[in-house]
Amino acid sequence: MKKYKAAQSETSQSRRKFLTLIGAGSAAAMSLSTSTLAAASEKSSARRLVSTDKTDELIFMSTVKLSEMIRTKKVSSVELTQAYIDRIEDVNYHLNAVVMQCFDRAMDEAKAADAALRKKQYMGPLHGIPMTLKDSFEAEGVISTGGTLGRIDFVGKKDATVLARMRENGAILLGKTNTPEFTLAGGGMRGVRTTGNIIYGLSKNPYDLKRGTSGSSGGAGSIIAAGGAAFDIGTDWGGSVRLPSSTNGIAGIKPTSVRCPRTGHIVDYGGVFDSWQQPGPMARRVEDLILLTPLMSGPDGRDAAVVPMPWPDPALIDMKGLKVAYYPSNLIAETAEETQNTVRQAAKWMEEAGAEVMEDMPLDIFTELGEIRRELVAGDAWAFLKRAGDLHGSNTLSESIQNRLDSGSPISADRYSELLTLQDKNRTKMLQWFQQYDVILCPTTATPAEEIDQGLGNEWTSSKPGASYCGPYNTTGWPVTVVRCDTNGTLPIGVQCVAHPWREDVSLAVAQYLESRSGGWRRPMI
Repeated sequence: MKKYKAAQSETSQSRRKFLTLIGAGSAAAMSLSTSTLAAASEKSSARRLVSTDKTDELIFMSTVKLSEMIRTKKVSSVELTQAYIDRIEDVNYHLNAVVMQCFDRAMDEAKAADAALRKKQYMGPLHGIPMTLKDSFEAEGVISTGGTLGRIDFVGKKDATVLARMRENGAILLGKTNTPEFTLAGGGMRGVRTTGNIIYGLSKNPYDLKRGTSGSSGGAGSIIAAGGAAFDIGTDWGGSVRLPSSTNGIAGIKPTSVRCPRTGHIVDYGGVFDSWQQPGPMARRVEDLILLTPLMSGPDGRDAAVVPMPWPDPALIDMKGLKVAYYPSNLIAETAEETQNTVRQAAKWMEEAGAEVMEDMPLDIFTELGEIRRELVAGDAWAFLKRAGDLHGSNTLSESIQNRLDSGSPISADRYSELLTLQDKNRTKMLQWFQQYDVILCPTTATPAEEIDQGLGNEWTSSKPGASYCGPYNTTGWPVTVVRCDTNGTLPIGVQCVAHPWREDVSLAVAQYLESRSGGWRRPMI
């Protein structure tokens, strides 16, 4: 049954309590109280994750599986780091995903990690595990350009908070992955649909080198899919973790807004669009997102918006009885039939697991949210991008950004203020509509990976295929996990699993279940 409608009145529905598994299969109600979440967070932190990954090739194993293998000395960090370096050197010529490497330092740190383990000194669950990092994050001692010419030789002075937290838990940085200029400018030139910039060029999809990676964490999506690192950290302002996760067939999460600090990111915290931006991990398996996200989370004393919210355990969520809304198309973007069928299949799997499934979406709210978002982002005639260029000494901006700066005139202060009010009203409408459901399943983008060459006159703009699917959940700030769910064809298709604020446990649990049905990530041809 379909029901596309507006938000319900605030009094017409009450928040449904989630059924959770406690102990040996008994069920209890779980409310969104801080005390309940704190208890769940404490249980989660005390529980060692057990990998379900059956992969037998080292470079393609999950982070969780590798963590246990290193801890129990079944593999050394040196062996693992060298394997990833070899893989990057094998495939990166084709992909152009890793744009700055620090291999010598990584090998030194791997040797130190192995030596520490021999002395029974264990840094944490990422001890000796190699990672890559989106180039928009600062990394101490490593060139960190953010894709802009003004930082072409900028060497990071301090690790971004999320990187520092990974390294404190033992992770080893292999290098930086490609991103558009300021994470917002696509390929930087007309007719291009992939991650790229005028410093490093264009990244390619490991499933088809003629196709794009999406963006802006496109280098991350490409190299993780190809087995060049255990995981990466991206950022998501309008789908920039979710889109490349879908296009490259991996798993990624945009956590609830202000769960993770933006400190050390080229587009950091503060300003009108503060709540839209979140860092999030990207990996081949959902179990890795469950491991990594809480390690990244919590205040750092710099990003003042971040909330010290406890982390509930996805293992306590039962699919049976969850109320699921799904929509194969939002009736806004022209959505490929194969994408729609993938979402329908995911909804069927949830139904088979005992969930209550309904095809539904708040079409009028989506439409209005999109209109508000488009007008807001260009409302100052892209002056915020000019300020970013000035801040980082980028006198020569990419064609894509320059075109935006030249394209419009600012709206009035009255209209700008009105748009912010309308945005908040629509957030409330979305919350009211969502009261009747626990999770939403929908496309991440309208099509699988597009061809890189779109022809002159076609630019990377806010009308890109994923904008209407991803943007609303940046505006609301809700947590969203993307997992590969297609079962046919060679190009990956990821489904978004959207949950209520602070309920990453629900989003991740659903994504992990869908991964168990679809198989999730599959090795690309490269």
